[in-house]
Amino acid sequence: MDSHVLQEYLDDHAFRIVVKKRKNYLTYEGLQDRYAYVLKSGIIKTSVISPDGREFNLRYINSLEIVSLLRDEYSQFIDAPFNIRVESEQAELYQIDRVQFWKDINKSKDLQMYVKDYYRVRLMYSMKKMQQMLMNGKFGAVCTQIYELYDTFGVETAEGLLIDFVVTNEEIAHFCGITSASSVNRMMQQLRELGAIKIQDRKILITDLEILKDHIIL
Repeated sequence: MDSHVLQEYLDDHAFRIVVKKRKNYLTYEGLQDRYAYVLKSGIIKTSVISPDGREFNLRYINSLEIVSLLRDEYSQFIDAPFNIRVESEQAELYQIDRVQFWKDINKSKDLQMYVKDYYRVRLMYSMKKMQQMLMNGKFGAVCTQIYELYDTFGVETAEGLLIDFVVTNEEIAHFCGITSASSVNRMMQQLRELGAIKIQDRKILITDLEILKDHIIL
């Protein structure tokens, strides 16, 4: 998604920059907030909590993007739709009054198009994620999540495709709706035995992307 329109808007305004350290939360699901946030730098993770208290990860974000849904145009305060936690050493986020943000959007056709694209991309992502979770099974869900991590953090190296970010098996379990990290441990071991991945300095190195794809309904 082309974010130059959003960047130009941010550059034209002196919005407050919020700085959060690793493992700190920007907001919690259900907490009322009057601001919209845009990630400036760093890595954050969005997640929700199930009724029985289990955490379900939604996605990592590591580039310029609106990270809190805008909801309606008129309510000064809204309930945060999910948790937002910092996963890098620190993250910087633009903090924008949400009602003013909507007024500015309504004045700019370029911003309107960006927001429409934002919602379209997020909707398509959510639909695809749901399809993959329902159709792939647990092993396929883990393969899907590794592939998604490659999309987000992948770096080509002489040995393969390095996911240049440390992601624990517990976090992968939370992305896949798997209750036990030990189940993910076994699946990761299976992928190593198949020759699909290696672990290098606690990071996942994909040595055969096709093996992963063979277990994914894309």
